[in-house]
Amino acid sequence: MADRRAFLKSIAATAVAGAVRPAFGAASSTAQTPASSTIHKSTLISMLPRELSYADRFAMAREAGFEAIEMQTMTKDDEAAEVKEAAKKTGLRIHSVMNMDHWRLPISSSDPEAVSGSVKGMETSLRNAALWGADAVLLVPAVVDAKTSYKDAWTRSQRVIRERLLPMARDLKVIIAVEEVWNKFLLSPIEFAKYVDEFDSPWVKAYFDVGNVVFYAFPQDWIRTLGSRIVKVHLKDFKLDRQTGRFTWPNIGEGDIDWPEVRRAFAEIKYNGYMTTELSRGDAAYLKDLSARLDRFLAGEKPVAS
Repeated sequence: MADRRAFLKSIAATAVAGAVRPAFGAASSTAQTPASSTIHKSTLISMLPRELSYADRFAMAREAGFEAIEMQTMTKDDEAAEVKEAAKKTGLRIHSVMNMDHWRLPISSSDPEAVSGSVKGMETSLRNAALWGADAVLLVPAVVDAKTSYKDAWTRSQRVIRERLLPMARDLKVIIAVEEVWNKFLLSPIEFAKYVDEFDSPWVKAYFDVGNVVFYAFPQDWIRTLGSRIVKVHLKDFKLDRQTGRFTWPNIGEGDIDWPEVRRAFAEIKYNGYMTTELSRGDAAYLKDLSARLDRFLAGEKPVAS
Protein backbone atom coordinates (compact mmCIF):
# COMPACT_ATOMS: atom_id res chain seq x y z
CA MET A 1 0.00 0.00 0.00
CA ALA A 2 2.89 2.36 0.74
CA ASP A 3 4.28 1.83 -2.76
CA ARG A 4 0.86 2.48 -4.26
CA ARG A 5 0.41 5.72 -2.30
CA ALA A 6 3.87 6.94 -3.23
CA PHE A 7 3.11 6.26 -6.89
CA LEU A 8 -0.18 8.18 -6.71
CA LYS A 9 1.44 11.18 -5.05
CA SER A 10 4.19 11.30 -7.62
CA ILE A 11 1.66 11.54 -10.43
CA ALA A 12 -0.26 14.30 -8.66
CA ALA A 13 2.87 16.34 -8.49
CA THR A 14 3.24 16.69 -12.29
CA ALA A 15 -6.90 6.54 -12.88
CA VAL A 16 -17.71 -13.25 -9.40
CA ALA A 17 -16.19 -16.00 -11.13
CA GLY A 18 -18.51 -17.18 -13.91
CA ALA A 19 -20.97 -14.32 -13.63
CA VAL A 20 -22.89 -13.39 -16.76
CA ARG A 21 -21.52 -10.15 -18.20
CA PRO A 22 -23.82 -7.42 -19.54
CA ALA A 23 -22.68 -5.56 -22.64
CA PHE A 24 -20.92 -2.54 -21.15
CA GLY A 25 -23.77 -1.94 -18.71
CA ALA A 26 -25.46 -2.77 -15.45
CA ALA A 27 -28.24 -5.18 -14.74
CA SER A 28 -31.07 -2.85 -13.77
CA SER A 29 -31.51 0.88 -13.23
CA THR A 30 -34.55 0.45 -10.99
CA ALA A 31 -33.06 -1.61 -8.17
CA GLN A 32 -33.29 -0.20 -4.67
CA THR A 33 -30.52 -0.23 -2.09
CA PRO A 34 -30.58 -3.75 -0.55
CA ALA A 35 -29.92 -4.78 3.00
CA SER A 36 -26.24 -4.61 3.86
CA SER A 37 -26.14 -8.33 4.72
CA THR A 38 -25.15 -9.16 1.13
CA ILE A 39 -21.91 -7.20 1.46
CA HIS A 40 -18.93 -8.35 3.55
CA LYS A 41 -16.74 -5.74 5.25
CA SER A 42 -13.00 -6.23 4.89
CA THR A 43 -9.86 -4.28 5.68
CA LEU A 44 -6.27 -4.38 4.45
CA ILE A 45 -3.57 -5.96 6.58
CA SER A 46 -1.55 -2.76 6.12
CA MET A 47 -4.22 -0.80 8.01
CA LEU A 48 -3.60 -2.75 11.22
CA PRO A 49 -0.86 -1.98 13.80
CA ARG A 50 2.35 -3.51 12.53
CA GLU A 51 3.82 -4.06 15.98
CA LEU A 52 1.11 -6.58 16.90
CA SER A 53 1.17 -10.29 16.09
CA TYR A 54 -1.01 -11.42 13.19
CA ALA A 55 -3.41 -13.05 15.63
CA ASP A 56 -3.77 -9.79 17.57
CA ARG A 57 -4.14 -7.75 14.39
CA PHE A 58 -6.87 -10.07 13.12
CA ALA A 59 -8.61 -10.00 16.51
CA MET A 60 -8.58 -6.19 16.46
CA ALA A 61 -10.16 -6.12 13.01
CA ARG A 62 -12.77 -8.64 14.11
CA GLU A 63 -13.57 -6.63 17.23
CA ALA A 64 -13.99 -3.50 15.11
CA GLY A 65 -16.67 -5.23 13.05
CA PHE A 66 -14.79 -6.46 9.99
CA GLU A 67 -15.54 -9.91 8.59
CA ALA A 68 -12.48 -10.43 6.42
CA ILE A 69 -8.96 -9.32 5.61
CA GLU A 70 -6.97 -8.70 2.45
CA MET A 71 -3.39 -9.87 2.79
CA GLN A 72 -0.33 -8.95 0.75
CA THR A 73 2.14 -11.26 -0.99
CA MET A 74 4.14 -13.24 1.54
CA THR A 75 7.31 -15.12 0.56
CA LYS A 76 8.20 -16.76 3.91
CA ASP A 77 6.47 -20.08 4.48
CA ASP A 78 6.54 -19.84 8.27
CA GLU A 79 5.01 -16.37 8.21
CA ALA A 80 2.33 -17.51 5.77
CA ALA A 81 1.52 -20.41 8.10
CA GLU A 82 1.23 -17.98 11.03
CA VAL A 83 -1.25 -15.90 9.02
CA LYS A 84 -3.32 -18.97 8.21
CA GLU A 85 -3.45 -19.91 11.89
CA ALA A 86 -4.42 -16.34 12.88
CA ALA A 87 -7.33 -16.41 10.45
CA LYS A 88 -8.48 -19.79 11.78
CA LYS A 89 -8.19 -18.65 15.40
CA THR A 90 -10.12 -15.41 14.94
CA GLY A 91 -12.64 -16.56 12.34
CA LEU A 92 -11.61 -13.69 10.09
CA ARG A 93 -11.58 -14.82 6.47
CA ILE A 94 -8.69 -13.98 4.17
CA HIS A 95 -10.66 -13.30 1.00
CA SER A 96 -8.00 -11.84 -1.32
CA VAL A 97 -4.29 -11.18 -1.76
CA MET A 98 -2.75 -7.94 -3.00
CA ASN A 99 0.12 -8.82 -5.31
CA MET A 100 3.18 -6.69 -4.53
CA ASP A 101 5.63 -6.86 -7.49
CA HIS A 102 3.54 -5.46 -10.33
CA TRP A 103 4.72 -1.83 -9.93
CA ARG A 104 8.43 -2.53 -9.67
CA LEU A 105 8.27 -5.32 -12.26
CA PRO A 106 5.25 -4.77 -14.54
CA ILE A 107 4.22 -7.65 -16.77
CA SER A 108 3.85 -5.11 -19.58
CA SER A 109 7.59 -4.43 -19.57
CA SER A 110 9.75 -5.07 -22.65
CA ASP A 111 12.42 -6.53 -20.33
CA PRO A 112 12.02 -10.34 -20.15
CA GLU A 113 13.74 -10.47 -16.76
CA ALA A 114 11.32 -7.91 -15.31
CA VAL A 115 8.37 -9.86 -16.68
CA SER A 116 9.69 -13.13 -15.28
CA GLY A 117 10.19 -11.49 -11.90
CA SER A 118 6.62 -10.19 -11.98
CA VAL A 119 5.27 -13.59 -12.97
CA LYS A 120 7.17 -15.16 -10.07
CA GLY A 121 5.59 -12.65 -7.70
CA MET A 122 2.12 -13.47 -9.01
CA GLU A 123 2.80 -17.19 -8.67
CA THR A 124 3.69 -16.61 -5.02
CA SER A 125 0.53 -14.55 -4.55
CA LEU A 126 -1.61 -17.26 -6.12
CA ARG A 127 -0.06 -19.91 -3.86
CA ASN A 128 -0.66 -17.62 -0.86
CA ALA A 129 -4.31 -17.33 -1.87
CA ALA A 130 -4.70 -21.09 -2.19
CA LEU A 131 -3.08 -21.65 1.22
CA TRP A 132 -5.27 -19.07 2.94
CA GLY A 133 -8.52 -19.91 1.18
CA ALA A 134 -8.69 -16.60 -0.70
CA ASP A 135 -10.54 -16.62 -4.01
CA ALA A 136 -8.74 -13.74 -5.79
CA VAL A 137 -5.38 -12.04 -6.26
CA LEU A 138 -5.24 -8.34 -7.11
CA LEU A 139 -3.07 -7.56 -10.12
CA VAL A 140 -2.12 -4.19 -11.62
CA PRO A 141 -2.07 -5.49 -15.20
CA ALA A 142 0.25 -2.96 -16.85
CA VAL A 143 2.11 0.32 -16.50
CA VAL A 144 2.22 2.78 -19.40
CA ASP A 145 5.40 4.87 -19.34
CA ALA A 146 7.90 6.51 -21.69
CA LYS A 147 9.13 3.08 -22.80
CA THR A 148 5.80 1.25 -22.91
CA SER A 149 3.02 2.46 -25.21
CA TYR A 150 -0.65 2.00 -24.40
CA LYS A 151 -1.02 -0.57 -27.17
CA ASP A 152 2.04 -2.51 -26.02
CA ALA A 153 0.83 -2.43 -22.42
CA TRP A 154 -2.46 -3.95 -23.55
CA THR A 155 -1.08 -6.70 -25.76
CA ARG A 156 1.93 -7.64 -23.63
CA SER A 157 -0.02 -7.84 -20.38
CA GLN A 158 -2.82 -9.89 -21.92
CA ARG A 159 -0.31 -12.30 -23.44
CA VAL A 160 1.51 -12.84 -20.15
CA ILE A 161 -1.73 -13.30 -18.23
CA ARG A 162 -3.07 -15.78 -20.78
CA GLU A 163 0.08 -17.81 -21.24
CA ARG A 164 1.86 -17.64 -17.90
CA LEU A 165 -0.69 -16.84 -15.19
CA LEU A 166 -4.11 -18.14 -16.21
CA PRO A 167 -3.15 -21.83 -16.21
CA MET A 168 -2.01 -21.63 -12.59
CA ALA A 169 -5.00 -19.50 -11.54
CA ARG A 170 -7.35 -22.00 -13.17
CA ASP A 171 -5.66 -24.96 -11.48
CA LEU A 172 -5.76 -23.30 -8.05
CA LYS A 173 -9.27 -21.89 -8.65
CA VAL A 174 -8.13 -18.36 -7.78
CA ILE A 175 -9.35 -15.37 -9.79
CA ILE A 176 -6.90 -12.85 -11.24
CA ALA A 177 -8.60 -9.57 -10.33
CA VAL A 178 -7.15 -6.70 -12.40
CA GLU A 179 -7.44 -3.26 -10.81
CA GLU A 180 -7.70 0.23 -12.26
CA VAL A 181 -5.03 2.47 -10.73
CA TRP A 182 -3.07 5.58 -11.69
CA ASN A 183 -0.88 3.75 -14.16
CA LYS A 184 -2.04 5.60 -17.32
CA PHE A 185 -3.88 2.45 -18.38
CA LEU A 186 -7.55 1.40 -18.59
CA LEU A 187 -8.67 5.02 -18.42
CA SER A 188 -12.37 4.43 -19.02
CA PRO A 189 -14.90 1.86 -17.80
CA ILE A 190 -15.59 0.79 -21.39
CA GLU A 191 -11.91 -0.01 -21.92
CA PHE A 192 -11.73 -1.80 -18.60
CA ALA A 193 -14.75 -3.94 -19.52
CA LYS A 194 -13.28 -4.74 -22.94
CA TYR A 195 -9.91 -5.67 -21.44
CA VAL A 196 -11.55 -8.16 -19.08
CA ASP A 197 -13.96 -9.52 -21.70
CA GLU A 198 -11.19 -10.31 -24.17
CA PHE A 199 -9.88 -13.03 -21.84
CA ASP A 200 -13.25 -14.78 -22.03
CA SER A 201 -12.37 -16.54 -18.79
CA PRO A 202 -14.12 -16.82 -15.41
CA TRP A 203 -10.65 -16.57 -13.86
CA VAL A 204 -10.04 -12.96 -14.93
CA LYS A 205 -12.31 -10.32 -13.39
CA ALA A 206 -12.23 -6.67 -12.31
CA TYR A 207 -11.07 -5.37 -8.95
CA PHE A 208 -12.76 -1.98 -8.73
CA ASP A 209 -11.32 0.81 -6.59
CA VAL A 210 -13.98 3.44 -5.83
CA GLY A 211 -11.50 6.20 -5.02
CA ASN A 212 -9.07 5.76 -7.91
CA VAL A 213 -11.35 7.18 -10.62
CA VAL A 214 -12.68 10.29 -8.85
CA PHE A 215 -9.97 12.57 -10.26
CA TYR A 216 -11.41 12.22 -13.77
CA ALA A 217 -14.67 10.26 -13.53
CA PHE A 218 -17.58 9.14 -11.36
CA PRO A 219 -17.27 5.77 -9.61
CA GLN A 220 -21.00 5.06 -9.91
CA ASP A 221 -20.66 5.24 -13.71
CA TRP A 222 -17.79 2.74 -13.68
CA ILE A 223 -19.72 0.40 -11.38
CA ARG A 224 -22.76 0.38 -13.66
CA THR A 225 -20.61 -0.12 -16.76
CA LEU A 226 -18.44 -2.90 -15.35
CA GLY A 227 -21.43 -4.64 -13.81
CA SER A 228 -20.91 -8.28 -12.88
CA ARG A 229 -17.29 -8.19 -14.02
CA ILE A 230 -16.53 -6.69 -10.58
CA VAL A 231 -15.39 -9.42 -8.22
CA LYS A 232 -13.73 -7.32 -5.49
CA VAL A 233 -13.95 -3.69 -4.32
CA HIS A 234 -11.58 -1.25 -2.63
CA LEU A 235 -13.10 1.61 -0.66
CA LYS A 236 -11.40 4.93 -0.06
CA ASP A 237 -12.40 8.56 -0.48
CA PHE A 238 -10.77 11.31 -2.53
CA LYS A 239 -10.82 15.08 -2.20
CA LEU A 240 -9.49 17.45 -4.86
CA ASP A 241 -8.78 21.18 -4.71
CA ARG A 242 -9.19 21.97 -8.40
CA GLN A 243 -7.69 25.44 -8.08
CA THR A 244 -4.37 24.16 -6.79
CA GLY A 245 -4.48 20.63 -8.19
CA ARG A 246 -3.75 19.22 -4.76
CA PHE A 247 -5.60 16.21 -3.42
CA THR A 248 -5.91 14.12 -0.29
CA TRP A 249 -7.19 10.66 0.61
CA PRO A 250 -9.52 11.54 3.53
CA ASN A 251 -11.53 9.13 5.62
CA ILE A 252 -14.59 7.60 3.98
CA GLY A 253 -17.38 10.16 3.80
CA GLU A 254 -15.12 13.22 4.02
CA GLY A 255 -14.22 13.59 0.34
CA ASP A 256 -15.86 14.19 -3.03
CA ILE A 257 -17.55 10.80 -3.51
CA ASP A 258 -21.35 10.61 -3.55
CA TRP A 259 -21.49 7.51 -1.36
CA PRO A 260 -25.30 6.99 -1.40
CA GLU A 261 -25.18 7.03 -5.22
CA VAL A 262 -22.25 4.60 -5.21
CA ARG A 263 -24.27 2.30 -2.97
CA ARG A 264 -27.23 2.47 -5.35
CA ALA A 265 -24.94 1.56 -8.23
CA PHE A 266 -23.67 -1.52 -6.40
CA ALA A 267 -27.28 -2.48 -5.65
CA GLU A 268 -28.20 -2.18 -9.32
CA ILE A 269 -25.49 -4.60 -10.42
CA LYS A 270 -26.39 -6.88 -7.51
CA TYR A 271 -22.88 -6.89 -6.10
CA ASN A 272 -22.72 -9.11 -3.02
CA GLY A 273 -19.02 -9.66 -2.41
CA TYR A 274 -16.29 -8.18 -0.25
CA MET A 275 -15.51 -4.48 0.12
CA THR A 276 -12.05 -3.75 1.50
CA THR A 277 -11.05 -0.43 3.05
CA GLU A 278 -7.75 0.96 1.77
CA LEU A 279 -6.78 3.79 4.09
CA SER A 280 -4.04 4.76 6.53
CA ARG A 281 -3.05 2.53 9.43
CA GLY A 282 -4.85 3.20 12.72
CA ASP A 283 -5.72 2.01 16.21
CA ALA A 284 -8.78 0.16 17.53
CA ALA A 285 -10.90 3.31 17.92
CA TYR A 286 -10.10 4.39 14.37
CA LEU A 287 -11.06 0.97 12.99
CA LYS A 288 -14.34 0.89 14.92
CA ASP A 289 -15.25 4.35 13.59
CA LEU A 290 -14.40 3.24 10.07
CA SER A 291 -16.51 0.10 10.46
CA ALA A 292 -19.45 2.26 11.57
CA ARG A 293 -18.97 4.49 8.51
CA LEU A 294 -19.17 1.40 6.31
CA ASP A 295 -22.38 0.31 8.05
CA ARG A 296 -23.99 3.65 7.21
CA PHE A 297 -22.73 3.47 3.63
CA LEU A 298 -24.08 -0.07 3.20
CA ALA A 299 -27.44 1.11 4.53
CA GLY A 300 -27.52 3.73 1.77
CA GLU A 301 -26.73 6.64 4.04
CA LYS A 302 -23.87 9.14 4.14
CA PRO A 303 -20.91 7.49 5.89
CA VAL A 304 -20.36 10.38 8.30
CA ALA A 305 -23.06 10.75 10.95
CA SER A 306 -24.57 14.25 10.98
